[in-house]
Amino acid sequence: MSNSLLEHVGGYARRRQLADVIHQHAPRHWVQTPYRYFPIEPHWAFPGLQFLPLPARAAAVRRWPLGHAAIPGRAESTDAVLATELLSLTEMRLLFPGSDIWRERAAGLTKSLVAVRA
Repeated sequence: MSNSLLEHVGGYARRRQLADVIHQHAPRHWVQTPYRYFPIEPHWAFPGLQFLPLPARAAAVRRWPLGHAAIPGRAESTDAVLATELLSLTEMRLLFPGSDIWRERAAGLTKSLVAVRA
């Protein structure tokens, strides 16, 4: 079982490695991750943060009062937003081709994706 880890491992190659380990060691699995196209970025509770250019995301998290604690420095806020890469349905299907992909919904919108193999 993995809950909101996949978006933090550092790029597609690292996500692919993690998925490979999951497939090798957990023939049954449940892997959840926030959905890239949900309108509110879940780590900061900021509407559309994931769609902004990097400098705007870093500036926003330095000032935004919700989600993670305030991140005062430019370098630190840039590192923080780069440490989270939300996934699309296409990427989840690529990483977990033999799994069912469930959509967790909020207000009728997909908020999270779950790869399940029972």
